[in-house]
Amino acid sequence: MSRYTGPKFKLSRRLGISLSGTGKELSKRPFPPGQHGPGQKKKISGYGMQLQEKQKLRHMYGLNEKQFRNLFDKAVNMKGIAGENFMILLESRLDNLVYRLGLSNSRAGARQLVAHGHVTVGGKKVDIPSYTVSVGDLIGLRERSRGLSTIKDALAGRHHIPGYLDFNENAMEGKYVRLPERSELPQEIDEKQIVEFYSR
Repeated sequence: MSRYTGPKFKLSRRLGISLSGTGKELSKRPFPPGQHGPGQKKKISGYGMQLQEKQKLRHMYGLNEKQFRNLFDKAVNMKGIAGENFMILLESRLDNLVYRLGLSNSRAGARQLVAHGHVTVGGKKVDIPSYTVSVGDLIGLRERSRGLSTIKDALAGRHHIPGYLDFNENAMEGKYVRLPERSELPQEIDEKQIVEFYSR
């Protein structure tokens, strides 16, 4: 299954969450898309709830189904709680951390920065968006990439850096200082439903 390339606002409204992180999608029309408008009510089954949670998380991080499932299987084989391990693995992806550091306004933009060879890990160029960053790794930009207008604009509009990251403004370099805690990860996701979905 390929990555979703359709209208993001419509998808956000269907899932009931802001995939851009700005909330713009739901500010004007906080109801699912469709000809019947805001009055439509659907009773969702247990399976439907589990599927919806899975789709929320998958689209939030911009993964296709195969990538998503492979990462889930990896989380299940780790020590600890499978659902939390899964969310930590998603958060540890290079494209996501580039987004969290504020080097891009979106995960899709961060994925493009990585794929085009603008990002370094430990001083070496890494162009694989799904690369798993380890605690202690330094995430930076190639010298020739630091003047890109998209990066400058993203940094100017940055609001918050999570507690598990540290950013050096002068060096334009971030450090993954520790694994995130569950309380620092998306609260609108019920990862237990996703574990149940894949345990069927």
